[in-house]
Amino acid sequence: MQKRSFLPLFVTNFFGVVNDNYLKTLASFFAIAILADEKLVSVFMGATAAALVLPYILCSPLADRLTVAFEKRKILQLAKWAEIPIVLVAIVGFRLHSIPIIVAAILLMGLQSSLYSPAKYALVRDVGGVDRVSTGMGGMEGIAFAAVLGGTVLASFLVDRVCEDVWELLLLGFAALGLVFSHTIRADEEKSRQVHAVNPVRYMARAYRLARRMKGLNAVIVTLSVFWWAAAMLQQGLLVYGTQVLKLDSTHTGFLLALAAVGIVAGQVIAGFVDKRHFLLGLALVTGWIAAALLGVMFFAPLGPVGFGVALTLLAFDFGFFKLPFDTEIQRVAKGAKLNTMLAYFNQVSFLFMFFASICYVVVSWLFGPRAFLALLSAAFVVAPVAFVLSYPRVLMRTGRWIFRRRYAIAVEGLDEILARQSKGLLVLPNHPAMIDPLIVSAEFHRAPLRPLVDELFFRAGHLAPHVLKSLDAVVVPDLRAHRSKTGATMARGLAGVVLDALKDGGNVLFYPSGHIYTENREDVGTRQLAYNVCKELPEGVRVLGVRTTGLWGSIWSRAGRAKSPAFVPTLVKSVLLWFFVSPFKRRRAVTMHVEDLTDRVRAWAATDTRLAFNAKLTAWYNADVV
Repeated sequence: MQKRSFLPLFVTNFFGVVNDNYLKTLASFFAIAILADEKLVSVFMGATAAALVLPYILCSPLADRLTVAFEKRKILQLAKWAEIPIVLVAIVGFRLHSIPIIVAAILLMGLQSSLYSPAKYALVRDVGGVDRVSTGMGGMEGIAFAAVLGGTVLASFLVDRVCEDVWELLLLGFAALGLVFSHTIRADEEKSRQVHAVNPVRYMARAYRLARRMKGLNAVIVTLSVFWWAAAMLQQGLLVYGTQVLKLDSTHTGFLLALAAVGIVAGQVIAGFVDKRHFLLGLALVTGWIAAALLGVMFFAPLGPVGFGVALTLLAFDFGFFKLPFDTEIQRVAKGAKLNTMLAYFNQVSFLFMFFASICYVVVSWLFGPRAFLALLSAAFVVAPVAFVLSYPRVLMRTGRWIFRRRYAIAVEGLDEILARQSKGLLVLPNHPAMIDPLIVSAEFHRAPLRPLVDELFFRAGHLAPHVLKSLDAVVVPDLRAHRSKTGATMARGLAGVVLDALKDGGNVLFYPSGHIYTENREDVGTRQLAYNVCKELPEGVRVLGVRTTGLWGSIWSRAGRAKSPAFVPTLVKSVLLWFFVSPFKRRRAVTMHVEDLTDRVRAWAATDTRLAFNAKLTAWYNADVV
């Protein structure tokens, strides 16, 4: 394919995004000037934001279908022709001082933008070819941010300084320039044969089911949509906050919005360099809570314009760090043709959240005033990162490892050498000195995610423990003490089949041969049969790793001095309090995790020994360090 210039596509995109944001910002300041009631201003802000995003929610599937039926350049050109009469409707609204007509024009602009958006981004590949997709997408995103910033700042600067004739001339000028450049785009279009449902509900339901097959992807999409929810509410709120609380004119209020846009872009650019060396998604909890803290300061502290601007810039920079790894993770998880569907699905979900942001802003501003949205955003960024971490195993394990290594002095022996040779098809058999060691073991194996088998008692331990275990794809192990004799034996044989199937598929499985935590300071596999049954039929290529953990007996997570196992949630709360208020001032508990490849030994034991003899040898290995 002949290489073509991206410039016409970039310029067309620039003028389209500029006009969207120029019209919305112009309309917002116009409404602030003519509406006397502050509550009506909040309602108008919500209505304009909703008018721009609602078409994306309802019409994204139709827009996807249009790219199959028509040439993408034709779609883009027709949309640009449609922009001219839409702008004329907006001009009529300004002339008549009619808020409903202005909102109608914004709704039509959102509809027009939503219908050509898929064609616009699909043209990147058609213009530049497969090898230049990254360059084209990077340019489109950069142009979009510049256009958002340019349209917002220009409207803020002009609204108090020039007459309405100039506003209207610029609206028409941007639409005309976009139309002209749309006819200069040259591309070798690749026809798509994928036809999806036009019904937005069916489209989203199908995409949701597809995303569920990619572990944790829905959690990534929802959390990233929370960011867009917050960004949409922040954009609406700052227009009112600047004029009503900080008493700024439209120009300086627009400057606040510009700070936010520049901060997010700067944060994303720097995060892009950092993300190449470090796993930034694992810092979602940290960057989310930094955002919550900054929003709390902006809400509670009596900041003037300068102080508020500094806090807003820091917040926007942190937002950029928070956002970028989520964008990257979607690209990493969704492969091939599924990526297009997942990006369209994310578009729908994120715009749904942005629409919800309009409702949230209207409600909280109506009830509690123009500052209240900051408190709501702060609360959201306390909760959302926690929910994400608990729902995304890859991040949960890395976050857990960081936390555990600051709560305990953990030394791991032998793991790096083993994982350097093989990271899939692992059967991990640890001893079980305390309730916390399954999480420590799983966290240390974060490079080779483990699927744990967990006693059914823990799935009934409140709400938090079951949620975490389900996110790890844990398998429920029946409490064999409650199902003795023939019933228990049947269940154990069935579990062996589950483990063997997972190992044959290349998965990594974690289970505890003893099936329970220590009742005294030593392991006892006893008469359990699961480890024996699995090792007797071990698939070819699977490695069996023994894990011997010492140092946890006597901790608050163990049964030392107790008649029964500690309750999970109360112990977790106590452990967190100790981590914050005690651990920094005393020596951390030393914990050693020795990992050893037992494959050849357990194969030989299972082939020649009885179940009880097999268990006795495994027990002896676990207790090698017990004095």
